[in-house]
Amino acid sequence: MAIPVKLEVFEGPLDLLLHLIEKNKVDIYDIPIVMITEQYMNYIQDMEHKDMDVMSEFLVMAATLAKIKSKMLLPAEINEEGEEVDPRAELVARLLEYKMYKYASFELKDKQLSASKSFFKGKSIPDEIADFKEEINISELLVDVTLPKLQNLFHSVMQKQVDKIDPIRSNFGKIEKEEVNLTDRMIFIEEYAMLHKQFSFRALLMEQRSKMMIIVTFLGVLELIKVGRFSIIQNEIHDDIYLNYINK
Repeated sequence: MAIPVKLEVFEGPLDLLLHLIEKNKVDIYDIPIVMITEQYMNYIQDMEHKDMDVMSEFLVMAATLAKIKSKMLLPAEINEEGEEVDPRAELVARLLEYKMYKYASFELKDKQLSASKSFFKGKSIPDEIADFKEEINISELLVDVTLPKLQNLFHSVMQKQVDKIDPIRSNFGKIEKEEVNLTDRMIFIEEYAMLHKQFSFRALLMEQRSKMMIIVTFLGVLELIKVGRFSIIQNEIHDDIYLNYINK
C-alpha cells in the first residue's frame, strides 16, 4: 500500500527556490547550485500538476539552473573591469526582488485584515443643516480694505515667518533625511538571523548606525516575530532578549 505524501504548493519557481534556500540554511548570495538544482529537480518530478502552463515555468527555471550549473564548471568569465562574473548573480537578484515583493504582500495582507475590522458611521447630518449655506456679502467684507492695509498685512505675515527662524540653528548645515525601507531591513534581518541562528536583540540594535535605522530594525524584528520567523528567549525580566531563527 502506497503511503500518501502531501507536497507543498509553491506560487512559482522562485518561491520553490527560496524554500530550498531557507530549508538548507544557505547564504542566498552564495547558492550551492549543484545541491539546490538536484533538490529542485526532485520537487518538480513529484509535482502533481498536469497543467503545462504551470509546469512550463518550473521547467524553464530547471533549464536555467542547469545552464548556471554548467557555467560553474567552466573557467570564470572576466568582465571589462577585470573581475570574475558570477553565473548566479542574475538569479540572486531575481530571488531578492521576489523576496522583497513577497514580504510586501504579507504587509498588504495584514493591512487588508486590519481594514476589514474597521467600520464607518454613515451620514447622519439632517438635510436642513447639510444644505445650509451662509450668504456672504463680498462688498461689505471689503468695504474698508485698501491697498496700504493689504501691504501692511503682507509685511506682517512675512515678518512672522522670519521670526520663526532660529538665528543659531539656521546657520547649521542642511540635514539630509535618511531613507530607510522596512522591507529591505526585514530581508537584512532574516539573512542576519540565518547566519547567526540565535542572537542578542540588543546587540543587533547596537550595530545600527543611526536612530532611524534602530527604529526601522526594531519594527522589522516585530514584523518577523508576528509572521513566526523568530522565537523569543529571556531568562529573567532584566536579562538580554535573545532571538531564535525559525526556518520554515
